[in-house]
Amino acid sequence: MLTAFARAFQTPDLRKKLLFTLGIMVLFRIGAHVPVPGVSYENVQACMDEAKGAQGLFGLVNMFSGGALLQITIFALGIMPYITASIILQLLVVVIPRLEALKKEGQSGQGKITQYTRYLTVALAILQATGLVATARSGTLFQNCSVASQIIPDQSIFTTAVMVITMTAGTGLIMWLGEVITDRGIGNGMSILMFVSIAAGFPGALWAIKKQGKLADGWIEFGAVIICGLAMVALVVFVEQAQRRIPVQYAKRMIGRRSYGGTSTYIPLKVNQAGVIPVIFASSLLYIPALIVQFSGSQAGWAQWIQSHFVKGDHPLYIATYFLLIVFFAFFYVAISFNPEEVADNMKKYGGFIPGIRAGRPTAEYLSYVLNRITWPGSLYLGLIALVPTVALIMFNANQNFPFGGTSILIIVGVGLETVKQIESQLQQRHYEGFLR
Repeated sequence: MLTAFARAFQTPDLRKKLLFTLGIMVLFRIGAHVPVPGVSYENVQACMDEAKGAQGLFGLVNMFSGGALLQITIFALGIMPYITASIILQLLVVVIPRLEALKKEGQSGQGKITQYTRYLTVALAILQATGLVATARSGTLFQNCSVASQIIPDQSIFTTAVMVITMTAGTGLIMWLGEVITDRGIGNGMSILMFVSIAAGFPGALWAIKKQGKLADGWIEFGAVIICGLAMVALVVFVEQAQRRIPVQYAKRMIGRRSYGGTSTYIPLKVNQAGVIPVIFASSLLYIPALIVQFSGSQAGWAQWIQSHFVKGDHPLYIATYFLLIVFFAFFYVAISFNPEEVADNMKKYGGFIPGIRAGRPTAEYLSYVLNRITWPGSLYLGLIALVPTVALIMFNANQNFPFGGTSILIIVGVGLETVKQIESQLQQRHYEGFLR
């Protein structure tokens, strides 16, 4: 990977793209530290110091914003509204025939779906910004903080409107920065910004583990976490690269005096076909009961039961529910994102077939059978990776957003692998000797 980056910097046009991408990343991190007008910076920092890494219900969103959410900056919402909008549109494409027809139109249809995603992102940003401001005004953003209710000194309607507009504009700017990286930089812009947001929290989380450690002034725990992290990265890289290749043979066709077809290829079915989506779905769903209890302020029996079982994350019932939800959403997302019938029909249309399998319905049934078989280990792998922060919470007394595990490690490794592949492909297009031996 380092060799690919070194050779890319030796190529003038790739060097410009890499430097441009790095510049956007720096700009993105600067915006994550600019407070929203109307927020008391001193009180926010005082509450952050009192929290000491216990981010509670907002930990997942805070991780995706690079720590900007709890500091209430102009980029407080981060990339989450766009991620949510993209997932919603992906699900709606399967449900709404009009969107499915747009998807089949090619580049023009995909452009319209992208435009709908932008509109939905802005709408979600307004909704989430309003919720964040209301939470900060009520003092529930930081629990057990003495100055939590004084984070926003001026609670007038004008100040609230300015804060909501500023954070919504920040989300729109993030969306534009991501698209600019995609057009003029290296890699997928939204994925790169998500990578930056998550990686920004790694040094602080690792140093917090060292400070909380007791063996050799915390260095033993620090070293154990680093070794565990390297092992986790190796495991994620291995599984993310694993795929089942279904061989496909295309029959020869004579059109006039020319022969077409007769080639062999394959359909790559990844072991982890769903990516990180099931973990995000399961995490978001498990946050809902705790959010209801927090905003209702109820002290009834059901509220106490949720507080003891579904808030901290180290209860066996929470762990079991989290694991089962990840497995369920892995199968659910694969079912809606990969259509065996459509793949079988396209193969039959162009004269392709799987050796030993009849074209048409038997091919679709075979693809469904193989996909279900490989989704089982992929879903179990996702569940085990997602439980690493819970194990760290119990062993090291770390917070629930432990750096090496769960959503963070899956996204960082996935984005890193994809970016390196794009760099290598662009180097190959320039006939670079190092990749053609």
